[in-house]
Amino acid sequence: MDLFEYAREQNMEKEAPLASRLRPVTLEEVVGQQHIIGRDKLLYRAIKADKLSSVIFYGPPGTGKTTLAKVIAHTTSAEFTQINATVAGKKDMEAVVEKAKQLRGMYRKKTILFVDEIHRFNKGQQDYLLPFVEDGTIILIGATTENPYFEVNGALLSRSIVFELKALEIPEIKELLLRAVNDKEKGMGSYNAVLDEDALEFLADMAGGDARSALNAIELGILTTPRDTDGKIHLTLEVASECIQKRVVRYDKNGDNHYDIISAFIKSMRGSDPDAAVYYLAKMLYAGEDVKFIARRIMILASEDIGNADPQALCVATAAAQAVERVGMPESQIILSQAVTYMACAPKSNSAVNAIQEAMRCVKAKKTTVPVHLQDAHYGGHESLGHGIGYKYAHDYPNHYVKQQYLPSEIEGEHFYELSDMGYEKKLKEHMKKIHEEAK
Repeated sequence: MDLFEYAREQNMEKEAPLASRLRPVTLEEVVGQQHIIGRDKLLYRAIKADKLSSVIFYGPPGTGKTTLAKVIAHTTSAEFTQINATVAGKKDMEAVVEKAKQLRGMYRKKTILFVDEIHRFNKGQQDYLLPFVEDGTIILIGATTENPYFEVNGALLSRSIVFELKALEIPEIKELLLRAVNDKEKGMGSYNAVLDEDALEFLADMAGGDARSALNAIELGILTTPRDTDGKIHLTLEVASECIQKRVVRYDKNGDNHYDIISAFIKSMRGSDPDAAVYYLAKMLYAGEDVKFIARRIMILASEDIGNADPQALCVATAAAQAVERVGMPESQIILSQAVTYMACAPKSNSAVNAIQEAMRCVKAKKTTVPVHLQDAHYGGHESLGHGIGYKYAHDYPNHYVKQQYLPSEIEGEHFYELSDMGYEKKLKEHMKKIHEEAK
């Protein structure tokens, strides 16, 4: 390293964002994640003993994935190198692997490779790393905001331990904010700033468990707020509100949390909780979810979880889907709210989905033929083939029903559709019972 490179690194360290400067270098300095780095936990023991195997850190932004990697970098005797999957190519990985081979062969020294945003690697890039992780040339630390079970190569995943990081709690965010304001060495203590209690509570809550978001807001507040007559920078609730703008919503349209939210959304409608259902709807809309995607999920639920208990539900869902395409946002949120609350309050039945699932099972299991009397008879000569002979026209009989065989002989007596006692299905059940009894 020459003098200019040294000077550049020193300046970068001083001018780095607050979140970066406050990053811990020891496990004891880490705030939160005690479920994986508590003193009696596996990860804590592995880091302390410098016996770390390949791991993947998975969690929302600002929860400490990179922080833990940096702590490992400061504590391990192994060679620590870092690449970012968003910009790294195969040449970068080849260089890391080649150096790792040399260190292992010449000095029996291990190499830890930290890959940030590992989900950005395509299958080919992940496959390239696999043999070197397998033979111990590289100890892999991957960090991702996406569910690794969806985004990371299965073979690579099987050779790693997955640690899920949780969103930080409000008290933990508050601890970091106070550290940022008061720490004169790494933080902004030299600015002589005062963080009001209500502003502290507000920032900790609005950060949504994202430490980086909270620290960025406090840094912006200190750097842009003029000093008061007492010579101090007063970070009031108003200042805090301006700096963080709006709540950070943990929702990525293409990420794992997307599936968690949509799952909660559907389960809330199925569970007849309109308050929860409309809340998750609002959360998706706030994060910019595609209204057409939401509408499609509502239509599916209308048949899957309501069905004939309220046949109108599918009409409402379909009309809502058409309406949101024509109207657009922000007014579409009203239309979706109407549809969602209707679905949540409607009587529930899964008889339709159960029926088709059982019928599909039966189709796969048995080969059947259409009964002769039900076969096509619209053409001349069908009589000579016996097709359609003996068919009874339902409308010629009382209640427009006559008892005859409809199912194939191979599965005669099978029962797929079980009417419930919910909503309109109860009326259908009573009707079916009546016509069957009167046809005897």
